Amino acid sequence: QVQLVESGGGLVQAGGSLRLACAASGRTFRNYAMAWFRQTPGKEREFVATITWSGDRISYADSVKGGRFTISTDNAKNTLYLQMNSLKPEDTAVYYCAASSSYWAGKSVGLYHYWGQGTQVTVSS
Repeated sequence: QVQLVESGGGLVQAGGSLRLACAASGRTFRNYAMAWFRQTPGKEREFVATITWSGDRISYADSVKGGRFTISTDNAKNTLYLQMNSLKPEDTAVYYCAASSSYWAGKSVGLYHYWGQGTQVTVSS
């Protein structure tokens, strides 16, 4: 059974940094696509970034491009990361880790089969 457990959320001031982690277990993720999404109350879940487990293909939402956010994997630890820098109040959301049994799943929520419970990120102005 696949389990995804996020950690690393919290309260940070605008301009600060956080690193989210997602510990994955239950199977071999070598051929999986992994992703981060986020959601605020009353809004649909929003794509943030995705990566193949090998790291050979990566895509970011326009809102986090330009080096603000970096997605990565650690194969030895079976862990997905999201390094978030230069945080803005509009980055405030619950952040979810997701996994797809497809090698590449892109930005669509519906193509991800497994989800973590989410971790709250709050950026104060």
